Amino acid sequence: MNIVLIGFRCTGKTAVGKALAEHLKLEFIDADDYLEKKIGYSIRDIFVKQGESSFRLMEAESLSELARLDGKVIAAGGGAVLWYKNIRNLKRNAMLVLLEADPVTVFERLRRDPRTPTQRPALSRKDMYEEIVEQMELRRPYYSRAADHVVDTTAKTLEMVLEEVMSLVRRKQSPDAG
Repeated sequence: MNIVLIGFRCTGKTAVGKALAEHLKLEFIDADDYLEKKIGYSIRDIFVKQGESSFRLMEAESLSELARLDGKVIAAGGGAVLWYKNIRNLKRNAMLVLLEADPVTVFERLRRDPRTPTQRPALSRKDMYEEIVEQMELRRPYYSRAADHVVDTTAKTLEMVLEEVMSLVRRKQSPDAG
């Protein structure tokens, strides 16, 4: 079984995923990094040069490959849930944990993340905060349908979130879980 972390940008998927993988002694795979290595250029470049629809096709192919693996911790891209096919593929062999944070927290994390200007493509022509609010609202039903479990990361340390996710994993692995 894989553990797949889903959620909007800067909700903690990569940080939690790395910590979780280390704790469980599993391999961590960031789906966006996997795709960039596979095609040889950045997601931002794909968005700019080929558009979001081309990116989503490439993302779906990569997620299909990752879904066939076993015993991995995978951080899916923030928009991976927009295609039902991605969720269907991932759920065949994974528990999907949605990491959430409020828009103000996401905005502050994005502003502090040095990767934001070079790696994160704009999703609209709005300013960053308006884009966050709009995209989070748009994606909310997709995240809700995809998630097996939800963990709010808004005012929590990495250690607190890790413990919550570990508790979910332990319950899933318990012989009494059903």
